[in-house]
Amino acid sequence: MSNEFDNCLSPRIRLKRLWLPLWLATLLTAAGSANALEISPVDSVEISTSPVWLNPDDPKQERVGRLVWRGGLEIMSRDSRVGGFSGLVVSPDGRRLLAVSDKGYWLSARLRYDGGQRLSGLDEGSVARMRGLDGETLSKKKWRDAESLAALDDGSYLVSFERKHRFWRYSLSHGLANALPTAWPKPEGLKGLRKNRGVEALVALRDGGILALAQDRVDKSDSQGFLWHEKRWSRLTYHRPEGFGPSGATRLPGGDVLVLERKKLRSSGFIVRLVRLSSSDLGRGANLRGHELARLEAPLTVENFEGVAARKGPGGETLIYLLSDDDLTKHRRTLLVMFELVGSKEGHY
Repeated sequence: MSNEFDNCLSPRIRLKRLWLPLWLATLLTAAGSANALEISPVDSVEISTSPVWLNPDDPKQERVGRLVWRGGLEIMSRDSRVGGFSGLVVSPDGRRLLAVSDKGYWLSARLRYDGGQRLSGLDEGSVARMRGLDGETLSKKKWRDAESLAALDDGSYLVSFERKHRFWRYSLSHGLANALPTAWPKPEGLKGLRKNRGVEALVALRDGGILALAQDRVDKSDSQGFLWHEKRWSRLTYHRPEGFGPSGATRLPGGDVLVLERKKLRSSGFIVRLVRLSSSDLGRGANLRGHELARLEAPLTVENFEGVAARKGPGGETLIYLLSDDDLTKHRRTLLVMFELVGSKEGHY
């Protein structure tokens, strides 16, 4: 990954307003993109956090399945733009996060850790409205419903959107507010997905490919999936046992894929699974079946987790982050939690 992540999320973007550089504005005018001059500022936002535990009834519990608890936060803000997060990327050094929301906003923030390298806080938050191909900010719901975020190896970011199903690639070299997308080729079958059952799990693979998993089913037990390889898409399926469906994905340091799965209960709660896909199983026409690493359900802390990211820690361990979507309602929470994958130092996934 290039330095674009660090550049776009540096403390410089904490300025209350960040305006489009004059030279870029002139360029856009020359190109006839008058609407692109309606500049979207980057705003700093006040964010507060409070700690959460793996098991609220037993704060001493720190392990579930193959995961060890490394801290958790409830994220709160009076700013209505903070919420609805569905896609997550964490920088390789763990210092910053980047997220996209159902309302079409970028969020960037700094992550803080305590002396034991446990997640302890979040600050330096900034938000910016996402832009479309014409340079205008995304305002209509059918266009702004960003669902997943993947960091590409060239330093750019691929975003999947629902309702108007599509993939857009963003370069953040000029900052969040000025990021203009380019359209990524669509796979055959993407348009046929139900409007609220699009691609929610998107991950860049080690060989330059992309795996995209949708919520929409092809039958009772499998979800629709797409694989980008050698500059073209092919179809595959993803097995979803017990009613779970993919809601996020990320690449593990060793090259395998971690899929976040979610199932909503009639009681309005959730059960979440984390499963590993071997990179060797990824291929055209495959029926992917993940190996369960952990399951989160009551009384453990669980929410509508949709964002997932992984990185290598300072001791060679694999660290996993989960971010929840509060559905833009008062009865759900925005949570950011961190785990260590047991055995990852030795490569035993």
